[in-house]
Amino acid sequence: MPKQKSHSGAAKRFKKTGSGKLRRGQANKAHILEKKSSKRKRRISGDEDVAKADAKNIDKMLSN
Repeated sequence: MPKQKSHSGAAKRFKKTGSGKLRRGQANKAHILEKKSSKRKRRISGDEDVAKADAKNIDKMLSN
């Protein structure tokens, strides 16, 4: 039987930290940046922890 593959879309969007937490990038940083203030762009630039409700499903997608 072949190996299970991880969900490639999830693999691009989520990263696992050394302690096992899941991190995600924040939305609204891809385009139309001219009209957004510098303060707003800085605020959304960092990564955030994945919501606890979603963590189980995301972990399952990454672990296959």
